[in-house]
Amino acid sequence: MATMNVQGSGMGSPSFVSSSEQKKPFKLPLGYKLGTGAIAGIIGTSCIFPLDMIKTRLQSGQFTGPAHVVKTIMGTEGIGGFYKGLGANLVGVTPEKAIKLAANEYLREKLGEDEGPLPLHYEMLAGAGAGFVQCIATNPMEITKIRLQMQSMLPPDQRMGTMDVVKSLGLRGMYQGSEATLVRDVPFSLLFFPAYSNLKDLFANADGTNSKMSLLAAGCLAGGGAAGLNTPADVVKTRMQVAGGKERYGTMLNCFKTVFRDEGFMALYAGAVPRMCVVAPLFGIALLSFEKVKEIVIAREAAKAEQPVGPAPAPQSRSRRMNHAELASRSINEDAPPFRCSGAARPPPVAE
Repeated sequence: MATMNVQGSGMGSPSFVSSSEQKKPFKLPLGYKLGTGAIAGIIGTSCIFPLDMIKTRLQSGQFTGPAHVVKTIMGTEGIGGFYKGLGANLVGVTPEKAIKLAANEYLREKLGEDEGPLPLHYEMLAGAGAGFVQCIATNPMEITKIRLQMQSMLPPDQRMGTMDVVKSLGLRGMYQGSEATLVRDVPFSLLFFPAYSNLKDLFANADGTNSKMSLLAAGCLAGGGAAGLNTPADVVKTRMQVAGGKERYGTMLNCFKTVFRDEGFMALYAGAVPRMCVVAPLFGIALLSFEKVKEIVIAREAAKAEQPVGPAPAPQSRSRRMNHAELASRSINEDAPPFRCSGAARPPPVAE
């Protein structure tokens, strides 16, 4: 049974609060969830964008290996070529990471995590739901990023900047290949979030807390593993979103069959290692930032809850509110001997 604690209500009557209510886990406000995910996404993406560029070029089917990509970019575009499309990507990553992390946390809470450990099938459901929701923000960013990263492969007179790419795609074109994005991101989130949660528990200290390195390791391992397993879906998505991809392949299933038939099974895992190297640190950084901000906010809220609850402080007395003139007047009067009346009339003053 839950015990009852008595606290002052500030009105003279006690209020009763059950211990079960007092110990209810604090839930991170939605604004913190969104903000933390966005900041972590920006930092992580900026760090690993060159690897993402190599991965995209490899999956286009026009290069023989990572070294070939690096040599070509350095020879034709210079160091700046590794960051082509970063601005457009950050615009998309900010809401994408914010939505993904916040949606997973929200769904886990709704599915009953505060009642005890969340069952694996609920963890998978929450992860899949988060992947589905974030695709709304991801697809326009993904197709714009891919088109920009492939500009150097076009003749100089056909190359376009970010705004030109966006205008050429239009609203409907921004969601071209959205089915492929769903096929990639929903299974990825379904694998990633349960893996991260269980790895975090596995790496926890004896008291149940996690060090920064254990959180980073859990995020990196879960992100890298999920990315590796899900690479065929990413290859299909990239082929569909490259300019002319939809006209060439038609459907995702036909794209999968064509790549498998013409290029072999391993072509479906083209860029798997660079993709894992991109996703692992990205999600390691994102989840580490997310967890540390959660700790800070929860500690702050716990400190607030420990403040004693009692009646409101009494209003300040008049003597505490006296100004300097009043205090000086009072001190002068206190120096004079007090007059005590014994009941008789006060004697008149003696004439000089």
